[in-house]
This record gives sequence, C-alpha cells and structure tokens, in this order.
Amino acid sequence: MQIREALSNLNPAEVRDLARRPVSIEVFASTPRVHEEMANYFALAKKRAEEPHLDAPGVIRRGSDVYAPVVIRIYEEGVPPGPGGFVYQRAKPEKVVCEILEQHSDLKIALARNYIAFRKPVSDDLVFTVSKENAFFSVATSVPALMPILAVPWAVGEFASDTAFLTMNQIRMAFMLAAANDQTIGYREQKAEIASLFAGAFGWRAIARELIGVIPMGAGIIPKAGIAFAGTYVVGLSLERFYRMGAGMTAAERKQAYKDALDRGKAIATNLLNSYKAQKAG
Repeated sequence: MQIREALSNLNPAEVRDLARRPVSIEVFASTPRVHEEMANYFALAKKRAEEPHLDAPGVIRRGSDVYAPVVIRIYEEGVPPGPGGFVYQRAKPEKVVCEILEQHSDLKIALARNYIAFRKPVSDDLVFTVSKENAFFSVATSVPALMPILAVPWAVGEFASDTAFLTMNQIRMAFMLAAANDQTIGYREQKAEIASLFAGAFGWRAIARELIGVIPMGAGIIPKAGIAFAGTYVVGLSLERFYRMGAGMTAAERKQAYKDALDRGKAIATNLLNSYKAQKAG
C-alpha cells in the first residue's frame, strides 16, 4: 500500500515526453572524409517513420543544408565553431559527448534514444545518480535534519517507509533506462522488470534493518546507505544490460558488482555525514 501510494507521484508519460523531444545534430568538417567520420560517430540509432511529426529528429546534415530544428552543432577541431557550438576532437570523440550532456541535461534522454554515442554515458549517469539519491535518502531517514538539503528535487511528500521511496526511485530509473535505450515505457510494458524490483525491495530492506539492529549507536547508517546504493546500482546495471543486449547480468556478475558498489555507497554516505557534521559544527 505504501509503495502504491508512492507510485502515484511517478508518471511514465513524463519520461516518454522527455524521450520524444525533437533533437537534431549538425556537423561541420573540413573534408568529406572527416565529415563522414563524424556522421558515423553520431549516427542515428534507427529511423523513426512512426514519428514524422518530429521532423526527422537526429538527422545528420552537412553545414550547408538547411533544416529545422537545429539543436546541437558540432565542429571538427580546427574549424571555427559558431556560437554555442561544440568541438569534436578526433582522438577523444567521447569528450564532446560529455560536454553536450553537461550543457543539455534536459535533452539527455532524447539524445540517448536517438544516437548510439550517447546511450552508454547517459545510462551510466542515470544508474549512478539514482543510486546516489537512494543512498542519500537512506541516510536521511536516520538523520531527518538532512532531508531538506538533499538534492532530490522530485521527491515530494511524506513517505511511510524508505522501502517505498527506494522502490519508486528504482522504477523511475527503469523508465528512464528503457527510454534512453529506445524501449517501451510504462507499468504494463515493463511489468516483468517492475515485478522483479518489488521482489527485491524487501530483501534489500531486510538486510539493512538487520544491520541497524545489530550495530549499536547508529553506526548502521553507513551500511544501510551502502546497501541502498549497491542494490539500486546492481539493478540499474542489469536493466541497462537487458535493454541494450536483451539479457541481464549473470549471478556471478551481480555478486561482484554488488560487492564493488557496496563500498562505493558506504563512501558516499560517509562523505555526506562528514559534510553534515562539519556544517553543523561550523
């Protein structure tokens, strides 16, 4: 019931709208050979005949072509960039991808959906960001004074349990990962993935509750947050693999990923608590 109430704050249609935003890339190069290289790097994931109203989003054009909308312009290094343009370094093409995502964070889902070059960076960022949010929220349920300062702007209202929040956030992550990888989005469309999230939620929570009960004087806050981060992170990695390749992670891969992520989550929670203590002392 608590999770159902929490899910009322989550609308997959909003994620669909983000994924369907018109996005086009225009490349400028000094020679046809370099232009072809750039066009191949920023190639469309696939044509979208089913969405003609988007005016062929993501189409790569030469600088002399006229079309609309032009959202992002990318120039070969050495070619004078226009206002707001990005520079493509042939030795480090991934650098311009990161720069574009940093300046156009509102377009990241649409960019990933339309262009293969953006999918892995966007998926990695989504998994880490949501995992960190869950770790932060897990700490905040033990240190309520932290709640107002956490950078989780979409988390509104009161949640009866952190299980409800963490599960809702993982489902939100599943929607966004599906959108970024050009898969169908929605409760019905992703019912198998959502069912697995429900099944796993109480397992992670049981481990965290046990730690809080065993470790005295509130010392279980860090392990609890580590579990929230690691559980979410492994779910995200497995979902990304599933949407990209059609198969999730093996049990051995999940175990190793969880072990690595647990330490990472603990470090994130420790830094958060240390910053809070320093701020309070100051």
